[in-house]
Amino acid sequence: MTDHVDTERDHPASGDLSGDEFRRYGREIVDWIADYLDRPERYPVLSRVRPGQVRAGLPDRPPDVGEGMDRVLQDFEDIVLPGITHWNHPAFFAYFAISGSAPGIMGEMLAAALNVNGMLWRTSPAVTEIEATVLDWLRQMIGLSGAFDGIMYDTASISTLVAIAAAREVTGLEIRQRGMAGRPELSALCLYCSEQAHSSVEKAAIALGIGQDGVRKIGTDEAFRMDVDELRRAISRDIDAGVRPFCVVAAAGTTSTTSVDPIADIAGVCEDHGLWLHIDAAYAGVAAILPEKRWVLDGVDRADSLVVNPHKWLFTPIECSCFYSRRLGAVRDAFSLVPEYLRTTEGGEVRNLMDYGPQLGHRFRGLKLWFVMRAYGRAGLEARIREHIRLAQLFTAWVEQAPAWELMAPALFSTVCFRVHPNGLPQDRLDALNREIMDAVNASGEAYLSHTVLHGAFVLRLSIGNIRTQQRHVERAWELLQRAAHVQMEESEESREDTDERSKSKDRAARLPSPS
Repeated sequence: MTDHVDTERDHPASGDLSGDEFRRYGREIVDWIADYLDRPERYPVLSRVRPGQVRAGLPDRPPDVGEGMDRVLQDFEDIVLPGITHWNHPAFFAYFAISGSAPGIMGEMLAAALNVNGMLWRTSPAVTEIEATVLDWLRQMIGLSGAFDGIMYDTASISTLVAIAAAREVTGLEIRQRGMAGRPELSALCLYCSEQAHSSVEKAAIALGIGQDGVRKIGTDEAFRMDVDELRRAISRDIDAGVRPFCVVAAAGTTSTTSVDPIADIAGVCEDHGLWLHIDAAYAGVAAILPEKRWVLDGVDRADSLVVNPHKWLFTPIECSCFYSRRLGAVRDAFSLVPEYLRTTEGGEVRNLMDYGPQLGHRFRGLKLWFVMRAYGRAGLEARIREHIRLAQLFTAWVEQAPAWELMAPALFSTVCFRVHPNGLPQDRLDALNREIMDAVNASGEAYLSHTVLHGAFVLRLSIGNIRTQQRHVERAWELLQRAAHVQMEESEESREDTDERSKSKDRAARLPSPS
């Protein structure tokens, strides 16, 4: 690596890299990306750095003069990459596996180059109209009725917050104008979700002044679906106590188990009480692209809003969250605030995206999804999602056929909840054993799994969602799990035998006559 020399060539009049330099380094970066996508397995999936290690490799002060791109790119390789957990790795099976497909990455690159803010229609008409187009395409693909219109946000957390804010707006309590504090006439508000709901529901309640005490977590059945009878009872208790119910959040694919709540029945309860129904389909909603999985959204046409995340299982780089509502006007009523300097002459002819959420700025997220949909088409997307489900079913069969392993929840899509369960092992040791197995697999660098807790038990999760995941990656994960289980159980048995022998020695010593 040569020392950087500060020259006029490095700092043209524009203050940016010259076109020639951009081409040189741009080609180098594109070549690196292509090689990375071709051979991600040369990196361990889970980062192995220690806390503070990346920061320790960086200077304490910003550079006084510009540094050459050669040096920046070298530090990317030497300092940044070791601190990356490779979500784009085909053996990333933790949480909900995601993937930045090549078309999506190209769309993201172009969006970054254009660097537009689509807050108003006029600040880049293509942002608004491409976004509206891909939202409508996705709506058609998952079988959602034309009554739903959409907006893109960064994540499902913001989509859920927006939905709950709209639900609060339609209560007619003038909270937008008058707030909630210092109003003795205002009843406490409460919303309902299952005990398996995503934490973003509770976070939204915190942010919107509902508070954690205003969130009712409804129990679930043996398949981890919301108990509708318990929901009815909870609503009745709150009404009798003078608390005002206003919203229910149901899930078409819960976070831990990907269970699907009985949405049609929940919709009936909401209609009886005039409650806003929001559906969290962030992960499993795209499964409805498949005709055989269209049932996942049964009853959703009676909901008020829905979120689906293409960045989870539709091969679009994060962040890309699609929010749909039959009452998008309520979202606008909750958030629209137009200062004079943002007023335009188009009026009702156009949609200004800044009116539909807490953020003023609006990225060109629709472009990368447009690239993905154009590049793969409905048939290509169906084939890839269907293959992930096939791989998950294959893994499920291995678990069910293995004597010491068990399935912990129905595997409806591409996520499997399971654990090892040798006969006679107490619960506390069983949880520790499964954690040790997970840690051993993750430490291998060849695969990365996460966990959840179901009915008080520590459970392993394997989620398939990367566009490059093949059967060999799933097979290898199963081999690693079995090997880790064998090693950990052997060590556990040896430890138990040592403990038993020490206990016997103590018993024998206790029976010996005392020295005279």
